[in-house]
Amino acid sequence: MTESSPQNVLIIGSGPAGLTAAIYLARANLKPILLAGVQFGGQLMTTTLVENYPGFSEGIQGPALMAEMIKQAERFGTEIKYETVQSVDFSKKPFVVKANDTTYTSKSVILATGSTARTLGLESEQKYWGKGVSTCATCDGAFYRDRKVAVIGGGDSAMEEANFLTRFAETVYIIHRRDAFRASKIMQERIFSNPKIKVVWNSEVREIVGNEQVVTGLALFNSLTGETTTLDVDGVFLAIGHVPQTEFLKDAVDLDVHGYVVTPDDVHTSVEGVFVAGDVSDPVYKQAITAAGMGCKAAIRAERYLSENL
Repeated sequence: MTESSPQNVLIIGSGPAGLTAAIYLARANLKPILLAGVQFGGQLMTTTLVENYPGFSEGIQGPALMAEMIKQAERFGTEIKYETVQSVDFSKKPFVVKANDTTYTSKSVILATGSTARTLGLESEQKYWGKGVSTCATCDGAFYRDRKVAVIGGGDSAMEEANFLTRFAETVYIIHRRDAFRASKIMQERIFSNPKIKVVWNSEVREIVGNEQVVTGLALFNSLTGETTTLDVDGVFLAIGHVPQTEFLKDAVDLDVHGYVVTPDDVHTSVEGVFVAGDVSDPVYKQAITAAGMGCKAAIRAERYLSENL
């Protein structure tokens, strides 16, 4: 395993948070190294049309947006390594980060590994990803004006997604595998009082149905009757949670009970000199623009830290 000379700053992750941090740090002449992973670009690489990112009046394809961010980061001098981090050691300085066959040392680190949406694990789910299957009502809800959609889940996130979708959709079905929601009472009251929302209890999605282009329905198994029926919908929104990419960070920085990086102050972590940005510490907003904003803040904080500690 080769070992690199000490760096000013390492960025782990290549979504909007990591790449925005890279742009700021590279323009500050700090020569950041960004460890992008093999599957670079974050969740936007599996997104089709992005219409809510400022600066693109006609929208832009997710992968195209990430390609532009990568080009911009490289233009200012960011060195991007398509390597996956296996472990970190923040107990000593400089910090140690091991990725593939290289051991990196750095005076500061920005964590921007993001999160991934929980899925149902169906082949049809992947087939129709971006063609009617989504994990973000805020991102994609406007595509379903006057149409029928389904939300899968029973927690607060599912309730929020369903309520939001009623601004556009004709009918919103909530598919839940049990006979009661786990969401808070106030969220449930909003659901039950909304005439556009219909709840389908005790049901599991067995298949996402569609043609070659788009989703047309769901095959639902009712656990009480044992019957499988088809529900006609134009879109499916998964709201069964997200998983922050923090497996390699256990015992390195403080994590909450769900695995998100704890931020005692803004973008600071529990370790001085280690900063965080994006969905890996954000279970609430989960937007490209908020991730980019956090990346900017993390970069500025890292720059100040380095100027005070070099």
